[in-house]
Amino acid sequence: MHRRFAPKPHRFLYRIFLFAFDLDELGELDRRLKLFSTRGRALYAFRDGDYLPTGELLHNGTRPSAAGIPPATPANLKERVVAFLRERGVDLAGGRVVLVTLPRVAGYLFNPVSFYFCYDRSGAPLAALAEVTNTFKEMKPYLLGPECLVGGEGSAPRDGAFRLRVPKYFYVSPYSDVDVEFDFALRPPDERLGAQIDDYAGPARLLTSTLSGSRRELTDARLAWFTLKYPLVSLRIISLIHWHALLLWAKRVPWFGKAARPRDQRALHRPHVSIVHGPSLVTAESPAAAAKMERS
Repeated sequence: MHRRFAPKPHRFLYRIFLFAFDLDELGELDRRLKLFSTRGRALYAFRDGDYLPTGELLHNGTRPSAAGIPPATPANLKERVVAFLRERGVDLAGGRVVLVTLPRVAGYLFNPVSFYFCYDRSGAPLAALAEVTNTFKEMKPYLLGPECLVGGEGSAPRDGAFRLRVPKYFYVSPYSDVDVEFDFALRPPDERLGAQIDDYAGPARLLTSTLSGSRRELTDARLAWFTLKYPLVSLRIISLIHWHALLLWAKRVPWFGKAARPRDQRALHRPHVSIVHGPSLVTAESPAAAAKMERS
């Protein structure tokens, strides 16, 4: 559900389905399922390189290095998640990662947001990542670390939600400014999924987006049924995004172009050509290298 409060009200609600992958079980799923593949062609195909491209160029940002550990860019997605957290002081060694997302559907990929829920070796929630993607295929990850667990680090219940309010600095929609704040509320999925992302300008809530649903077993029969119930779900999502953008335009909601504020679009991967201006595009090798490029 999306509900816009200002400058003019607008609301829509539609049904989709998502996958929740334990990244350690992808190989087993590939062997067990006929409609899903991690290696060859299938109706639903997971490609490791579609997610968390930490080894690629970073626009207007640098990557931290914790305790002198150089940034690592392993090819395996689980290892990239572990390295991403380690660079930010979160130790996921021996833990697991559940990725809530849509893989490629009939070869087409689009996820407005994918969620990584990270658990320590005891099974307790440790961190979460929200990987936001816009229609320009730019990607920006937002980290909700142990300190974001409701109740504080070490004292939250196993099913505690992650909460974080942080500047967006990302172009998601021409009808939402890039320097408003995202307010995340993400609950690790068990029998139900619950996620909410609000946009705030100061104390004013401008927009709320929610995802909710019930767990279903991942089987070929289930996928076949959901394919009939939600045909070409990724194309439906991108089509609805453009349809509602047209409705907002018809309501005369103010909008701005992506190239209008390139410096306020920060720490994102796969930057669109409209905002790439020489040294503002830096490699993600190290903060020192990034600083050198900024000075050149």
